[in-house]
Amino acid sequence: MRRADMFQVIHVPYTYYPDPVGGTEIYVEQLAEHLRAFGIQSAIVAPGTGRAAYNHRATAVERLAVDNHIHGIHQLYGEGDVAAARTFGEILDARQPQVVHLHAFTRIVSPLWVDAAHARGLPVVFTYHTPTVSCLRSGLMRWGHQVCDGWLDTDRCTHCRLHSLGAPIALAHLLARIPPSLVAWGKGVPRVGTALQMRELVARQHTMIRDWFRQVDRIVALCEWTRALLLRNDVASEKIFLSPHGFSPHAIPPAAALQTNQTAPLRVIALGRLEPIKGIDLLARALAQVPALNLTLDIYGIEQSERETPFARRLRRDIARDARIRLLSPVPHDQVTSLLQSYDVLAVPSQWLETGPLVVLEAFAAGIPVIGSNLGGISEKVQDGVNGLLVSPLHVDAWREALTRVAQDRALLAKLRANVRPPRSMQNVAEEMYGLYASLLRPVPA
Repeated sequence: MRRADMFQVIHVPYTYYPDPVGGTEIYVEQLAEHLRAFGIQSAIVAPGTGRAAYNHRATAVERLAVDNHIHGIHQLYGEGDVAAARTFGEILDARQPQVVHLHAFTRIVSPLWVDAAHARGLPVVFTYHTPTVSCLRSGLMRWGHQVCDGWLDTDRCTHCRLHSLGAPIALAHLLARIPPSLVAWGKGVPRVGTALQMRELVARQHTMIRDWFRQVDRIVALCEWTRALLLRNDVASEKIFLSPHGFSPHAIPPAAALQTNQTAPLRVIALGRLEPIKGIDLLARALAQVPALNLTLDIYGIEQSERETPFARRLRRDIARDARIRLLSPVPHDQVTSLLQSYDVLAVPSQWLETGPLVVLEAFAAGIPVIGSNLGGISEKVQDGVNGLLVSPLHVDAWREALTRVAQDRALLAKLRANVRPPRSMQNVAEEMYGLYASLLRPVPA
């Protein structure tokens, strides 16, 4: 690439190293690294506990000091943090990028950041990484157990949000229909006021989401389900750029021996946050139904809070009853592929629609099959009966049957493993992003 073609992109994730990170931040890290091959310099700007500037893997990082204290319910559904947007504008003035690539949409990283970029003539790309972008319940699972199509409908989203806060379905429908006069009366009553205002708050958030979709210049969809959701919400097809996840392990270790000995336990691994949406507890409950099943399950659990949650406590209690299950500390993401090599199969019991998850690609890079929930990005990556098994996500019996099937049929395990193919590389993603950035910078013919 000619030096004249080089330009700078600012990437904005929700958080960044050295803080605990997830799949989005790993994606951003690898994308920044691979964009260098195309002459693109990247800088990372992310919210933090204070202003800071440092390098991570040769990429410049700036952190903003943000106020994480919520001063009122409307702040969660408002227009965004004005001070954070002002600081972001100052960073843009100092760094002079050519493109802004947003990987987060929150009350901090708000439409005000898009305004700041556009005011300086900068195109804005947004990648839809998680359903929290547009789902107020977070996981696009209506009532917690039905896959939602993601259409922003004020009525049903209000009902579902109230249900997620503890209201029974019938009460959620009733609260969503409270007349404005009673809403005004209840605003001063804690919790009651929030419930009565929920329809107004949901409508406000929907307006903000639609404005966001309209304001950004391109939206990167990592999955077909995300592209369909965007189209359903009137995002123009030409604005959507489909670019599936890629993954490039730092080193691909030699393949481990396949466990074909029927008398040896099946080695199962699960990795993820210790919270309900990751569904790790389903595995423990499934194995409790088959105490004699010949397998081991190692869970590498991430707790993103210093305080142990009720979910984590229950999980530890359940695991303590089964000697086949171990709860282990997480490992750095650049060691995950090597770790996976020492197992026979990865279990991914996610309970929400993911655009990844990254761990599925890591398993395929390691050469092992996946038993995963038949949801979202998992169902787009795992071919049932080919390179893994897809399982009804919410049913313990289905997970018991899937684990039993693989543990008792090593010929099936060998077949699944033989069909695993390496995932596409982040180099492919970087090439697509380069083309997208370049198209936004190219002058439009008169």
